[in-house]
Amino acid sequence: MYNFLRKKKLIILLSVFLVTFSTIIIRSPDIITVFNPKKLVPIYCVERDDKKISISFDASWGNSDTENLLKILKKNKVKATFFVCGYWIDKYSNLVKKIVKEGHDIGNHGNTHAHGSELSIYENKQEILKAHEKIKKVTGDDCFLFRPPYGEYNDDVIKAARELNYYPIQWSIDSLDWKNLGVDNMIDKVLNSKKLDSGAIILFHNDTKYTPQALDVIIKSLKEKQYELVKISELIYNNYNIDMHGMQLKENKDISNKIK
Repeated sequence: MYNFLRKKKLIILLSVFLVTFSTIIIRSPDIITVFNPKKLVPIYCVERDDKKISISFDASWGNSDTENLLKILKKNKVKATFFVCGYWIDKYSNLVKKIVKEGHDIGNHGNTHAHGSELSIYENKQEILKAHEKIKKVTGDDCFLFRPPYGEYNDDVIKAARELNYYPIQWSIDSLDWKNLGVDNMIDKVLNSKKLDSGAIILFHNDTKYTPQALDVIIKSLKEKQYELVKISELIYNNYNIDMHGMQLKENKDISNKIK
């Protein structure tokens, strides 16, 4: 009888532990990454050894900085990637044309900046396709880079993008420019980031208070560090593997989460 009660107690304790552990797995992205290798992830950065990195801008709300940002990029002879929403294209189609004319990438940022994790695969595809059609109409080109609005994603978001032959793109360095914490804060966030390395993707926005002032300093400093700033289309690989942390790897890497 004693042994039976002892075993029963151990089973109860083990059950409590498993429930608690499962909760931790659900709530902690880091632990999810470790214990759920099949979880789909976008490209956060790229495995490279040539010191190439990319600057990207999300364009979804306003337009106060775009012209100035383009001038700074042109002055520094740098090409970048602009992820644009469908309704932003509706308002600023001439700027979309100018971005492309000046040699920058246009990326898809969804049609309405919706929360993709709240949508079905079909609904996510509609968000991407509607913006795709607008980009195609304005630029004449097919888009293949997609950044989920809010940087928010789940398996359905990634599946929707991949099934439409899009590369889902995140970022490895966030300037946090939208928080309006000041020029020095932005510069520090980027230049002193532990993730500043070959293959990094840096996030900015086109309608924030301090981005233009910080951008020129950041670009010059990155060049002094011998980084070459390229468009995301020139940073990523066509055929690749991706690890559980979102690093796009060279094709010869043997990992389980392979992009087909």
